[in-house]
Amino acid sequence: MACLLFYLSFAYNLTRTDYTKLITLYMALFFLFYKLVQILKHNIWALTWISFVFRAIFILAIPNLSQDFYRFIWDGRMIVEGFNPYLHTVESFMSKDQFPVAQAQELYTGMGLLNASHYTNYPPINQLCFVFAGLFAGKSILGSAIVMRLLIISADFGTLYFGKKLLKKLHIPAYNIFWYVLNPFIIIELTGNLHFEGVMIFFLIWSLYLLYSGKWQWAAIVLALSVSVKLIPLIFLPLFFQWFMKRDVISTERRDEKPYDDEQVTNPLAPRNDVLKRMIRLIGFYAIVLITIIVLFAPFYSSEFINNYAQTVGLWFQNFEFNASIYYVAREIGYSFRGYNEIAIIGKVTPIIVILFVLIITFFRKNKTIIELITAMLLALSFYYFTTTTVHPWYVATLLILSVFTKYKFPLIWSFVIILSYLAYINLNKADKSENLWVIGLEYIIVYGVFLWEVFIKKEQAQISSKRCIL
Repeated sequence: MACLLFYLSFAYNLTRTDYTKLITLYMALFFLFYKLVQILKHNIWALTWISFVFRAIFILAIPNLSQDFYRFIWDGRMIVEGFNPYLHTVESFMSKDQFPVAQAQELYTGMGLLNASHYTNYPPINQLCFVFAGLFAGKSILGSAIVMRLLIISADFGTLYFGKKLLKKLHIPAYNIFWYVLNPFIIIELTGNLHFEGVMIFFLIWSLYLLYSGKWQWAAIVLALSVSVKLIPLIFLPLFFQWFMKRDVISTERRDEKPYDDEQVTNPLAPRNDVLKRMIRLIGFYAIVLITIIVLFAPFYSSEFINNYAQTVGLWFQNFEFNASIYYVAREIGYSFRGYNEIAIIGKVTPIIVILFVLIITFFRKNKTIIELITAMLLALSFYYFTTTTVHPWYVATLLILSVFTKYKFPLIWSFVIILSYLAYINLNKADKSENLWVIGLEYIIVYGVFLWEVFIKKEQAQISSKRCIL
């Protein structure tokens, strides 16, 4: 009952600038969530129904922590009206007093000038979700929000379905999936604030399940759908190399269980030493992903589209700054001897560093089993978020779902302390409008502390303990 009241207050009686109430409600909800999973971990049906009820509370709510959904509605209505959303900024219409969609002025005011002045960067499957909102609620902002919310809720339960099945096959407790599904961070940021990471995650987990079941062609198609919601899964593509090229016929994860699907002795994936067949399947996997993405983008293709899309994606590396960690340290070092526009320099170097890191763990870390593959994904994406210039709260959702299948819990801790990022602009109404770096520092001290403990210190202690047992 307490959770219901807290979620009702969060959905319908909270403003973003009411920082005390925001933090208090979130901390209470997170504590109750943790206790619910602990108490009901053996009652999957109860946890499932509770997850649904908590989401249902937000059905009629207008997002109160993010204004991105106004742009979602705009893009969807633009497509319904026959416009290519990648070729026009909102500002290009409004500056000429042109109103191409219903409620144009309200949408323009809601999304803000920053969002309105840039070309859209949302991939085609994401745009399809916006189109549904435009078709079924073309003249109502609340109606559009409801349509999109229903899509996101459906995706969450798709993640629950395939995530639970994959956990069971990996001998990991099925209730682990509720560290994601029932997490107030996920409910508030995805269902509440209408961020489509939830849809991208659904396709990603479905793809991993298909891959583990030996259906790699379908896994490639579904992975492409994930990329076509949010581009972030592109960072995972190199990591599939060892899965296709070096994986044993019988996975050590399942030696004690009856073989099934791709773990059978007559593994359809590839004979142990048949390098050529493995290489063909690897290339085929990448080709299917690439072709599917191209087909999905094709209806929007034009030379202007390519230029506009590249320009918009580049903004995330060289223009926007929010809730960063290592980047802010590098920026301060740069300021000490250059003193200006550090993001233009660091933003060009960071993607190269991330690519090198991904290639290193692709070829020099074991990624042959599904758990090793997911762990590599978790580490690669964590490195990207640790070094990037912008980390919005909802970005952590992907880390959280990946962690469910691993031994690492730092994303769960991050999903708790990420609420501090909303305090970063506590100075907004003061003379100094910059982010509060003390707040950001506290967030990352906690996250890095848990990360270093789990990845390095805890592992080293386990190795020392193992050696002592042998002796």
